[in-house]
Formats: sequence, structure tokens, C-alpha cells
Amino acid sequence: MATPDEPSEVAGTLDEILRRDLVRSVFQPIVDLETEAVLGFEALARGPEDSALQRPDRLFAAAAAGDRLAELDRACQRAALSGARANELGPPLTLFVNVEPDAIGEASLPAPGPGLRAVIEVTERALTARPAELLRTVTRARVEGWGLALDDVGADTRSLALMPLLRPDVIKLDLRLVHENPTPEIAAIVGAVGAQAERTGATVLAEGIETERQTEHARALGATLGQGFLFGRPSAEPDRTAVADVALPIFTGALPYAARTPFELASARRPVRRGDQRLLLAISRELELQASRRRGTSLVISTFQHLERFTPRTQSIYEELASELAFVAVLAADMPPEPAPGVRGAPISADDPLLGSWCVVVIGAHFASMLAAEERGEAELEEDRRFDFVFTYDRELIVVCAQALTLRISG
Repeated sequence: MATPDEPSEVAGTLDEILRRDLVRSVFQPIVDLETEAVLGFEALARGPEDSALQRPDRLFAAAAAGDRLAELDRACQRAALSGARANELGPPLTLFVNVEPDAIGEASLPAPGPGLRAVIEVTERALTARPAELLRTVTRARVEGWGLALDDVGADTRSLALMPLLRPDVIKLDLRLVHENPTPEIAAIVGAVGAQAERTGATVLAEGIETERQTEHARALGATLGQGFLFGRPSAEPDRTAVADVALPIFTGALPYAARTPFELASARRPVRRGDQRLLLAISRELELQASRRRGTSLVISTFQHLERFTPRTQSIYEELASELAFVAVLAADMPPEPAPGVRGAPISADDPLLGSWCVVVIGAHFASMLAAEERGEAELEEDRRFDFVFTYDRELIVVCAQALTLRISG
């Protein structure tokens, strides 16, 4: 006789759950660490009570096995929104709703509606796996009224490098930062998060708080919000007796259009110079060297116009960068998905104005630099090629240019 955990029974149970819309949400409070007033709730998905798929790990494992993660993800979002309305979790409370990384880009999020303030939670896994799809999803979500939280920050240093591209409203520190003793690595993570929060006004939230001592530690790490069993366990009927008077701020800015090039964006705000191929090559090498000094919390995105310009020597340089940095990507006509070990590749289409550009973008936790150039005319010899270019350390501008390039890097 089959047990409830056998694949055929699990698949049948998942079919019924999705067909009858039986996914439900429980809600865990998010509080102000100073006053313990409740500012919001995170919606956590559950299967039907006493079923084989009640636990979220089993529910999502079954969906992954049946290639139905996107379908389950949408069901979880619907359950979160309907459960929040049923429990009257309206303003000033904020609802946190998770988005499955493997389902990013496959469907649009439902609008929260006028009665809810809501943010989606994403992890760095979605950033590195499908960066263009994630940025487009975030853009659509903001238009629909969603804010954005970056989850599990500190679990993987790649999230620190890619964090500026998303401009999250809330940065959720991974629970290990609260639970473990301080180390130089944790100090570097906290410094990167603090810098991002100061630049953008993002709110820092510490997860997994279970004791008063961990609350003190979380505040020392820069968190002003907390979540964990100390403040409340997930419940189908959330307690709203200590709601804060002030709502979390939610950013509503849009990302740039994919058709814009870094040179177009930069030349509108910074002086344009003119130089030859040798000068730009020297600047590019200096930027790549600057990136290598910053290691795990940095990213590099470069364009090379045509694949043949991503020479074996350059491939070797970028392979070394990829072994040290959080994210390294290169774009060119006919660029393969992985032109060197660890390097993310993306092709530039024949009608993309980026095809005439030469760009090197470096972003770290405390540093940003960029070369954005556009070729002028045609030259018979490589050394005779000439460019108009912008060389800048304007972080805000560089982040916008990096977003424009990342929107071209599909999964």
C-alpha cells in the first residue's frame, strides 16, 4: 500500500492543492527592535493541515519535481494577499511575500490592491541565476505597487555585490549573522549593508531572533527591525494589538529602459572625452585591477562589441576575476553563455546600440567606477580606433548603467 510520501501520492496531492487553491498562509510578525511595535507580517506558505504536503519544504519539493514551481508560487502569493485581507492587515502594516527564485520572470505578480502595503522578498540566487528576468519582475512589481526586500543577505556574499542593482526597501540579514560570534567576514557584510542603507534609506531587518541577547546583537549590526520566535511564531490569526503608528517607506522608482546604453546614460550627466584604443585599454585594465582588490563583494560587467575582442588574454583575466568576485559578466556579439570558467556571457543583438559600445563597470560595497565609450568612425588598424568616452566614479550613475547592462543578461 502506498504511503503519503510516495511520489504518485504526493503528485496527486499537489494536483488537488493547486486545482482547489488549498495553499494557505500563516503570518509571522516583524517588529521595531526598540519598541517591539509590529510594523508588518511575513506570509509563510503552508499546505492543507494534516496533509502530506503541509510542510513548505515538502510542498515546494513536490512542485519542483513536477515542474510546477511557478504555478505554486502564484498560489502562495494569492493565499498571502487573501489571508492578509481576511486578517485586516492593512496600512500602516506591511505584508512581506516571498517569490520563488526559480519562478522569477514566468508570470507577473498580482497587484496588492488599495487595501494593502506589500513587499516581495527575493534572494541572491535569483539575482545570479536570472538577473535580467529578476530586474524586469521587480520593475513590473513596483508599477503594481509592491516594494522590495532582499532576503538572506550575508548567507552568500554575491547578494552584497548585486544588492545595489535592486535598490531594496528592506535588507534582511541572514540569521547566521545574529547567531554566530562576530568575525571579520561578518564585519565586512555589516559594513556593506550599512553603506547601502545609508545611501538609499533602506531599512535593515534581522531574522531568526530568539533571545534578548540576539536582539542586542542585531541592533549592534545596524538592524532596526526584527523577526523571530522571540517576537512571535507564525500564526493563521496574527496578533494586531501592538501595531506601530508609522509605516515602512517603500521606493517606487523604475529601472531604465533596456535599449539605453551606458554611454548614452553617462554622457547625459558627465563630460565626454575622446581617446584612442590604447588609452581605453589602459583604463579598462586599471578598472579590472581595482575590482580584483575588492574580491567577494564586487561585480564586474563589461562589453566587448564583438567576440573576437574577448581575446585569450582577456579571457584569462576575467576567469581570474570570476574566481574572486561575486559576479562577473561579459557581453558581445555572439558571446556564449560561459566564455570562461565562472564568467557569465550574454550576446548583443545586431540591432542593439550597445554593439558600438565599450564598457567596464565595477561596483563594490564601498567603491564604484566605470568606463563607458562609444566608437567614432571605422579604422583600418586596431590602434587607430577612436572613442568618445566617460570615465566616472559617480556611484548612482554607475548603478543605473549596470542595471541597463544586466537587463540584457537573460537566464
